[in-house]
Amino acid sequence: MLDPATTVAILIAIGLGAGTLGSLIGVGGGIIMAPALTFMGLPPTQIASTSLIAVTSTSVSSTVAYSRQKRIDYRLGLEMAAFSIPGAAIGAFLSGYLTSESFKMYFGILLMATGVYVLYRNSILKESSAPKKSMLLRGGVFAITFGAGIVSSLFGVGGGIIFVPAMLLVLGMTMQRAVPTSQLTLMITSLAGVFTHAYLGHPDYLQAAALSAGAFAGAQIGARMSRSAKEVLLQRLLGLVLIGVSVKFIADSFFAVK
Repeated sequence: MLDPATTVAILIAIGLGAGTLGSLIGVGGGIIMAPALTFMGLPPTQIASTSLIAVTSTSVSSTVAYSRQKRIDYRLGLEMAAFSIPGAAIGAFLSGYLTSESFKMYFGILLMATGVYVLYRNSILKESSAPKKSMLLRGGVFAITFGAGIVSSLFGVGGGIIFVPAMLLVLGMTMQRAVPTSQLTLMITSLAGVFTHAYLGHPDYLQAAALSAGAFAGAQIGARMSRSAKEVLLQRLLGLVLIGVSVKFIADSFFAVK
């Protein structure tokens, strides 16, 4: 067991790396922070709540920045949040029923899907020339958003990895509008999840503060590096790492059950 000072230092480093990569590639730091916390051996509720607090801090910063640029579709973002909030509350409650083995299994599946998405994102997310107005499609996005809320609080990864593809592929939004609108929805969803986790007594606030501080600083570094970084190379590297971690998690959970 690590002493508190060492744990805080490691969490700051994790947040710094996750915030930098998340900002560079645009996938959000939660999908990087949560696996790292899992490797530290923390229980599922602490992983989800600690990571989610850090995700919330960075999403607040991003939302403020995008708001100043007037790039957020507030109506759509709030409508999506109305469906993601109950999902976030459910996810926080469900996290308390997961064993470490089952958490790794389900999280491994999520990481596998995310890794494939990150690897092929450029070909998957082809922007449509015109928005799609169908009410059926809009309803489909809201259903997806509810599921994303559950995933967000259950694993502490935020829902941006689901919100953005849904808006691009289903509604035909442009990346310039989808990403800022996603940040608004993510901020509200994460806050709902954090409040529910806090009500249930899950977070370790010192650890969450350390992770958040690192993630916030990393996001600023990533934003500055993005002008010269080779995004495609980083994207492929992260995708392969997530797939490798997913295989490790699924194998661990399988052999633990055996």
